[in-house]
Amino acid sequence: MKIAVIGGGSWGTTLAQVLSDNGHDVLIRDINVEFVNGINNEHAHPFFDSKIPANIKATLNLKEAVDYSERLVLCVPTKAMRAVLNEINSLATGKKLFINVSKGIEPNTSYRVSEIVNDEISSEKLLGYVVLSGPSHAEEVILRKLTSLVAASTNLDYAVEVQHLFSNDKYMRVYTSDDVIGVETGGAIKNAIAIVSGISSGMGFGENTRAFLITRGIKEIVSIVTALGGSMETAYGLSGIGDLIVTASSMNSRNFQCGLKIGSGMNVEDAIGAINQSVEGVRAIIAAHEIGIKYNIELPIIDTAYKVVNNEMSAKDALSLLVSRKLKAENYW
Repeated sequence: MKIAVIGGGSWGTTLAQVLSDNGHDVLIRDINVEFVNGINNEHAHPFFDSKIPANIKATLNLKEAVDYSERLVLCVPTKAMRAVLNEINSLATGKKLFINVSKGIEPNTSYRVSEIVNDEISSEKLLGYVVLSGPSHAEEVILRKLTSLVAASTNLDYAVEVQHLFSNDKYMRVYTSDDVIGVETGGAIKNAIAIVSGISSGMGFGENTRAFLITRGIKEIVSIVTALGGSMETAYGLSGIGDLIVTASSMNSRNFQCGLKIGSGMNVEDAIGAINQSVEGVRAIIAAHEIGIKYNIELPIIDTAYKVVNNEMSAKDALSLLVSRKLKAENYW
């Protein structure tokens, strides 16, 4: 099958390789001329040392990618998603299945990607929507190390299709779900907790502190997922706890790295700039804080992190505030 990947960053290119390994022809669309030329002429990507399979091609032309396949893998930063989808809608001549692999929440609206798709893609051009998410560092998947994801759609037939597109018996196993809200929300909000975990490490705290923040952060993820209509079981699955484990304690995680820099004394804007890749966690903190206010959810970790990224409080004072809260029983539901 021919499949188009919209966005040629590390994750988009890695998933293109998974699809190639599974026998599919892939066209990546990206806006970076150097990247496109590197893929087409040298089968190389600037983020990886390994070669890219020869049946993966790249283009600067969005229309070429949209015309290439009825299956479009969306791998662009959430802040750019609406503009890209609006352009796709104007270019598409038939129905498309949108497979979202980005983990984030839109600035200003706090929309999940499925909501942006419903806003921007007209019904006569929308075949279906699937979100593919889970614990997955591109640096490991590109080396074909065993990884498991979950594909969620309100139409399970499409979730099963994506499951089979990406699964193989060597290194990639995909489960299915019908809980789009839970999978999207867990994948986005865990980035917020990952930044908090990084902040604590940047301040010099150890693994005890990280375990405390991750464990209590899980409760906040579950609270947000269920408030928005997602399932608690989904939050405790691959797209929630699974993704949090791999994101909140690894130097391969952009969000953890960003938090590390903030905890070391760098301001938020400079920390994001130093990563030189998309960092969704700061926006996730803001969105989660707003969701907590809207639904009257107690989110002590998220709310103190919000004060830090909003320059209302230093990381040191925020952690002191968190620890000095009134003592209580350990309740998780």
